[in-house]
Amino acid sequence: MSIRFPKTRYHLNIGRKDNVLEIGSGHNPHPRSNILVDKYIECNDHRKWGLRKLKHQKFIEADGERLPFKDQEFDYVICNQVLEHAADPAAFISEICRVAKKGYIEVPSLIGEYLFPKETHKWLCLILDSKLILVEKEKYWNKNNVDLGFLFLVYLRHTSLSYKMLRKTRPNLTTMRYEFNNEAVRYEINPDNPEYIKYFNGTWDRKMVETFFPKKNKFAEVFSSLFSIFSLMRMSVRLRIRELRLQKMK
Repeated sequence: MSIRFPKTRYHLNIGRKDNVLEIGSGHNPHPRSNILVDKYIECNDHRKWGLRKLKHQKFIEADGERLPFKDQEFDYVICNQVLEHAADPAAFISEICRVAKKGYIEVPSLIGEYLFPKETHKWLCLILDSKLILVEKEKYWNKNNVDLGFLFLVYLRHTSLSYKMLRKTRPNLTTMRYEFNNEAVRYEINPDNPEYIKYFNGTWDRKMVETFFPKKNKFAEVFSSLFSIFSLMRMSVRLRIRELRLQKMK
């Protein structure tokens, strides 16, 4: 089995001719998706705004745990910020592995969940030993009624260059990304292994921190920082070019 941990949901191994299914596309579908599936049509409790689809995309109302597709009907499946909502994550994972040959799962990291918690999230998620580890949020959640979502999801993302660089150099800070190929997804739900549980129910020591944020030498840190600046500048130029093109079209 081939497993990758992409930096973003736009760095995926999707072939040019692949038929792509996206489950729970909501208000922000991936531009590469061909077929969009969502369980909730009218209710926006699980997303920021109403459903949206691009011109080339087809929408189907369906439950991710009971997909109306044939075995291996798709080349690739995308599940972005959906699994943490599932009533039965085992059934959900089984279905995506059934209908697609390969795919991508993105979930909030434990850090992300504590910075900007969502009441609709049923599961806390981490990637340990190249496996998706899910535990019931209700069992381990330390509720403090503080939600820093505006600070980290809106304000710093638009005003702070240093925070943008941090997100580039540490892409798994608030999000876990898991790309699989050829075989079923490796996962555990509510594991008994204390080596896994300690991440959800204890104080992180240096060794635990370095599981997700391994220490880099000075050269690697400098290179990573410079590359992030270059990447952000390139993105800014692309957005500006797009704005100018739209202005000309008006």
